[in-house]
Amino acid sequence: MKKGSPYGVHRVIEPKGVLPQPALKIDNTMEIYDNEILIDVKTLNVDSASFTQIEEQAKGDVEEIKKIMMSIVAERGKHQNPVTGSGGMLIGTVEQIGPALEGKTDLKVGDKIATLVSLSLTPLRIDEILEVRKDIDQVDIKGKAILFESGIYAKLPEDIPENLALSVLDVAGAPAQTAKLVKPGDTVVVLGGTGKSGMLCLYEAKKRAGVTGKVICIGSRDETINRVKQANLADVYIKANAQDAVEIMEKVAEATNGEMADIVINTVNIPNTEMSSILATKDEGLVYFFSMATSFTKAALGAEGVGKDVTMIIGNGYTKGHAEIALNLMRESETLRKIFTELYA
Repeated sequence: MKKGSPYGVHRVIEPKGVLPQPALKIDNTMEIYDNEILIDVKTLNVDSASFTQIEEQAKGDVEEIKKIMMSIVAERGKHQNPVTGSGGMLIGTVEQIGPALEGKTDLKVGDKIATLVSLSLTPLRIDEILEVRKDIDQVDIKGKAILFESGIYAKLPEDIPENLALSVLDVAGAPAQTAKLVKPGDTVVVLGGTGKSGMLCLYEAKKRAGVTGKVICIGSRDETINRVKQANLADVYIKANAQDAVEIMEKVAEATNGEMADIVINTVNIPNTEMSSILATKDEGLVYFFSMATSFTKAALGAEGVGKDVTMIIGNGYTKGHAEIALNLMRESETLRKIFTELYA
């Protein structure tokens, strides 16, 4: 059996010398190296920004969505959207474990797991797409995938249904990072607060900011805002266009008596929302870009252009304990679990 790099560099075909995530093409043959795990894949949870772009390109046609996804994997050896650069994650069953991982992993053949690394770096083979669930960005397939030695994962819990766990784990980094960033008394704005990651961030922000803080949810539709309002996930609810920076700035100013937000968390799945986040933040405040539609260039040059001294954090999908934190929200809040079950499971 061939020896592999912990980071999967041995799988890179083009260009040589880069890691699997930025690579244009990787080897998706399913004969494992000595330090890899072979997974029999059941479901892909496509990144929200990526699925939105694919659905728009396909004009909503399910068969066209399937063709686009199959062509991406055929061309790249992984499911990395060439427009957004993002992937998603998967759930499946462990089929084979490389001998070099003996004693290094708690996994065994037959375990059901969710990978917590992006599909944009995961060797993937799709044999057949069985079902596309457009409303929740999930796709059931017949196929295989490879998890590298450095790849992180979560065993699927027995007390939470698989599709619900997959939906939550897909965005586990967002509420976990929110828990680290928000402190008592903070004013927090969640842009895209009515979406999947947004609702988790609202719940965590409200818990961390406490009675002396203020949590503001910004959404674009009455229906989704009302859902979040009924669940009491925020203190203030604003309907606005996330791409209209001036509108966002004015409405946040009104909600905060001109003080603006200590922390703005951006979870939207569409481009051109960088300036909305920046202008909603007070000087020396913090912007957390969890959205995969974020442009570093627009954020950096945009903040400079309006003279805003704000700290900007790129949303790392991983932080220690993020899977357990996210799943515990489903155990902790009956209201949140009910919403997620109805929408995503």
